[in-house]
Amino acid sequence: MRTISKVFVGFVLAVTGIWLVSNPDLFAASSFISLRHFMVQYSGFLAISMMSLILLLSVRPVWLTRRLGGLDKAYRQHKWLGIAVLVVATLHWAWRMAPKWGVALGLLERGRRGPRPDGAGLHWAQSLFNEQRGLAETVGEWAFYVAVALILIALIKRIPYRWFARTHTVLAVIYLVLVYHSIVLLDFTNWATPVGYVLAVMLLVGTVSSIIVLFGQIGAGRRSTGEVIEVDYLPEMKSLQIAIRSDGGWKGHLAGQFAFVRFGNSNEAHPFTIASAWRDGVPGLTIIAKKLGDYTNTLYETLKPGDRVALEGPYGTFVLDREKLHQIWISGGIGLTPFVAWLEDLVANPAKLEIDFYQVAPHCDPELMARINDLAGRAGVRLREWRDARDGFLTGEKIRSDVAHWQEAQVWFCGPRQFGEDVKNDLVAAGLHSYAFHQELFDFR
Repeated sequence: MRTISKVFVGFVLAVTGIWLVSNPDLFAASSFISLRHFMVQYSGFLAISMMSLILLLSVRPVWLTRRLGGLDKAYRQHKWLGIAVLVVATLHWAWRMAPKWGVALGLLERGRRGPRPDGAGLHWAQSLFNEQRGLAETVGEWAFYVAVALILIALIKRIPYRWFARTHTVLAVIYLVLVYHSIVLLDFTNWATPVGYVLAVMLLVGTVSSIIVLFGQIGAGRRSTGEVIEVDYLPEMKSLQIAIRSDGGWKGHLAGQFAFVRFGNSNEAHPFTIASAWRDGVPGLTIIAKKLGDYTNTLYETLKPGDRVALEGPYGTFVLDREKLHQIWISGGIGLTPFVAWLEDLVANPAKLEIDFYQVAPHCDPELMARINDLAGRAGVRLREWRDARDGFLTGEKIRSDVAHWQEAQVWFCGPRQFGEDVKNDLVAAGLHSYAFHQELFDFR
């Protein structure tokens, strides 16, 4: 979370600093109307800059997601930028509408329109932009209304995922409309300042990303196909264990990574953590899908061996670290999937690590638990099966009392977000360095 906050705040401060350096007259504004002009320009510049970064993140560039701490962190950044855009774009609209509201409320006098400039002596581009102002303002306003609706659909989790998936792509079209809006309505003098240079780069990056989105080319270089070879229902966990055989295009993965998977004729690709280690000569992977939403619910009724599978990946940086000698693993519920892959990897490629694994769940299927026990024993991992009804809720205090030298350990957590935050806060407050706690943020909405 610290990286996400730093990138978010750093980006906003950088964009704001560029704006202030290029527009020092803001501080000399002597009237509400002149201040309003600067604020409309600044809020529009900030909003379209953040939207450009959102579009870049949406195409899942591996070089960028690695620096953010993994695709899960990149999508969390994507989400918070979306919320920020909603706020800033609303302020942009409010500043633009403020004179009308002020006149209607009697707070401002209706200004007299001066003579329309004839355009003599203007740069040809400035003349062209002036002719387009009315259209740019109109399409920008309607694009704002549509964007607000689409962002709310993305944020409200009660709205089915399939609606979100189908409507979210439309934001790429809205972005292109707002590119036109931004080019025409930016103060022409700003194009020769750092604001203009930065905006040109951001709009180019966002436009290319939008085209990639609209033509369905996200992750095109990381795609492969396969088929389902086995489906096992795990009733205690209300989950499906799905074995997939690759047609040969899947080039391997690190234990703990995840893939976007699309089954059968579905148009929706969903992220699933890979619950198996990669083995040369065995072109396949296993995922565990928990019954959580409208999409995964249908898998229980429709998925069967022989069904075709489309894969994209692998992604993620929540992978086994063989350099940290003392580790604590904590899984909550379905969060055990990356650790199963880690255990397999340790069995296949042993390492001298001291590991305490807290496998926390209300229940776990006997067959899966037997497999985890077997893998843990062969890997030399101290497995602690933690059941809430029997052991109470797992806390950082209990971990500190169980594990010797816990301050020197690296802690890896995958499970419910609040559970992880509670454990982290306790351990950090008691002396664990915050950078030693690694948490998978597997939430893409």
